[in-house]
Amino acid sequence: MSTPETRKQDVEHPGQDDSQRDEQEGHARSARPQDRTTILMARQLEKTVGSGSSAITILKALDLEIHAGESVAIVGSSGSGKSTLLALLAGLDTLTHGELALFGEPLSSLDEDGRARLRAGQVGFVFQNFQLLPTLTALENVLLPLELSESSVDARQAQQWLARVGLEARVQHLPKQLSGGEQQRVAIARAFVTRPALVFADEPTGNLDRATGDRIADLLFTLNRESGTTLVLVTHDPQLAARCDRTLILDEGRLHAHGDSTAASHHEPDGVDHR
Repeated sequence: MSTPETRKQDVEHPGQDDSQRDEQEGHARSARPQDRTTILMARQLEKTVGSGSSAITILKALDLEIHAGESVAIVGSSGSGKSTLLALLAGLDTLTHGELALFGEPLSSLDEDGRARLRAGQVGFVFQNFQLLPTLTALENVLLPLELSESSVDARQAQQWLARVGLEARVQHLPKQLSGGEQQRVAIARAFVTRPALVFADEPTGNLDRATGDRIADLLFTLNRESGTTLVLVTHDPQLAARCDRTLILDEGRLHAHGDSTAASHHEPDGVDHR
């Protein structure tokens, strides 16, 4: 008997092999309208932790520009600062030096509440460890971004997104009653429920086995493509990174385009960054 975790989902194309999936995604990328609107811009970004002789510079004079509708993977060896960079780009952490703008708004001009208001309804998150509130049902977890944004709260909207990720029968279940793959499906529904302009995904398949991770990746990229969302993905998985429009390697605190021999000589694709 099939389970919600193993049954076929229209959005996942579970019968496809890698070559079929790559061909379809290649066609989708080539057919995508080219919108050069800048969603994220970083100039000479630096992040230092500690002070004095114990200070460590994690990110050094980093430049980055991401446009609307792009999917961009950031990869790097263990401890390279990938998750630190993602937190800075999302305004969850503050930089030490440089300039950083999200949706054209300089983040340095905003306090924590201002950054939260900027993200509300416009930014979604998918985390490695799901980050679901344990006392809330799947439906209540998906409703949270609607309650925090200026969008009207409509339970039917959250239910529709849970149905899109194949969890229409799990809406009243708590996270502890769901498998890891099901919890990540809830997290993906939560990320997309406000129809954000930008989704950050930090190791979205890192806590899942390969088969479940592949299904979650299929779901994430399908919803991202259908929604026209900008996707910034941090991963140690080269196969997952290859599904993005472009890949950037974070090495010794700086970003390099995929294929740069200097960065590639230091890159360890199987490293997992837990920062």
